[in-house]
Amino acid sequence: MNHRRKPLFAVIASAFFSLSLSVVADVRIATFQADVTPSLGSPLCHGSVSNALTTVDPLTARGVVLLTPEQKPIVLCAVDWVANSNGGYDEWRNALAEAVSTIVERVTVHTLHQHDTPGCDFSTEKLLAAQGLTNKFSNVPFAHEAIARTARAAREAMQRTQPITHIGVGHAKVEQFASNRRVMGSDGKVKYVRYSACRNPQVRAEPEGVIDPLVRVLSFWDGDQPRAVLSYYATHPQSYYGRGGVSADTVGMARAMREAALPGVPHIHFNGAGGNVTAGKYNDGSPENRPILARRLAHGMEKAWKTTRKSPLRATDIEWRVQPVALPLRKELADEAPAIRTLADASANFRDRARAARQLVWVRRCKAGRRIDLSCLRVGTARVLHMPGELFVEYQLAAQEMCPNATVCMAAYGDDGCGYIGTEIAYSQGGYETTKVSQVAPQVEKVLMDGMKTLLER
Repeated sequence: MNHRRKPLFAVIASAFFSLSLSVVADVRIATFQADVTPSLGSPLCHGSVSNALTTVDPLTARGVVLLTPEQKPIVLCAVDWVANSNGGYDEWRNALAEAVSTIVERVTVHTLHQHDTPGCDFSTEKLLAAQGLTNKFSNVPFAHEAIARTARAAREAMQRTQPITHIGVGHAKVEQFASNRRVMGSDGKVKYVRYSACRNPQVRAEPEGVIDPLVRVLSFWDGDQPRAVLSYYATHPQSYYGRGGVSADTVGMARAMREAALPGVPHIHFNGAGGNVTAGKYNDGSPENRPILARRLAHGMEKAWKTTRKSPLRATDIEWRVQPVALPLRKELADEAPAIRTLADASANFRDRARAARQLVWVRRCKAGRRIDLSCLRVGTARVLHMPGELFVEYQLAAQEMCPNATVCMAAYGDDGCGYIGTEIAYSQGGYETTKVSQVAPQVEKVLMDGMKTLLER
C-alpha cells in the first residue's frame, strides 16, 4: 500500500508545484531598444546649441513592456533626448501603444535630458515652419523615423516575452554628483544659479542644498536570472555640452558600465525630478569630468544592486493608475500678442523665436483645456510615479513622504511642453527656472501634490 501511495503523492506534489509556479509566473516582460542617434547636422537641444558635428556615443530609446493575463500591456520608455513635448510626446505614446496593442494611457515616455541630443515637439515645429524656420528646432523627418524605429523594436519584442517571478528593489547613495542649482541667500532669494558646469570656486563651495542623494534600482527576475534593471536618479545629467558632440553623457556612460557588469541584462535609466539639480558643485565643465561623474553614478547603481531584496511577483501585485491634471497657465503668458510678435520678427534671434513658439503652443493648449497624464505603477512594494516637465526635486521628496512604507521612484521629463515646474515658493525666490522659462503658475504645486496623493493612495 505504502509502495503505491508514494508515486501518487509524488504526482500530486509535482502538480501542486507546477501550479504554484504558473501562478507566480503570470507576469511577463518584453524589453526593447532602438538607435535614435541623429544624423550629423541635426539641431541639438532645440537648436539652442551647436548642431551635431560628430557622434561621441550613440543615443538609444529603450524600455520595457509589462504583461499580465487580464490587463492591457504597460509600456515604460526612456529616450536619450533633451525633451519630448506637446505633439511630439503624443506621437511617441501613440506609436508605442499601437505597437504593443495597448491604450495610450498605459504608455509613458521620458527623456533623460542630455543637452547634446535632439528634442521633439511637432506642435512648435508647425509654428516655426510657418515662419520659414523648418528643421531648425529639430530634424523633423529624423524624429518621425526614430519614433517609428522604436515602435518597431517594441512590436518585435512582443514576440520574445519572458516570464517574471520576482521583483527586486534596492537603493544607495550617489556620492559627489548632485547639487541644487538654486543657491539661496540669507534673504530667502536665489543668490547664485549653479548650472551643470560651474567654474566659480565660491559658488561651488556652497552646500549641496536640497537633493535626493539616492539612486533607486528596480529589477525583474525569472527565478535567479535578472531580466531587466530600471534605475532612477534625480539630476541634470550633462557634464559639458554645446560643442557639437552627440552624447548620452554621464547617465549613458553609467548605464553602459552597469550593462557590462551584468552581461545580457538590459538597463533602462530614468531621470527623476532633477529640474533644480545639477552637477555644478562637483563639475567645472572639463571634459575629463564626464567619466568621473559617470563612475560615481555607476558606483551608486552597483551599491543599490547589491542591496537588492527580491520578493515574489504576481499579476495582482501590478496596478496602473492614471490621474489627468490641468496645469495652471502662468498669468504673464495669457496675452499671446508679445509671443506672436517675437515669432514673426525676422530680425529676432532664433532662440527667442523658438521660445515664443513654444509659449504659444502651451498657452493655446491650456486655453483649450488639454490635460497632462500623471501615472503610477504599483509593482510589488514599489511605486513608480511618472511626471511631466523639468520638475523640482521637492516633488520627489514629497512623494516619498506620502508613501513611507514603499519604495517610491520617480521619472520626470515626460511631456515637457510646460518647461520647468517649481514649487509655489520658488516663484517668489527668483532664479532662472521660475522667472524666465517656466510656463506654469505657482499654483501648480497644489495641483501636482494632490495628483500624486491620489495616485499613491491604496
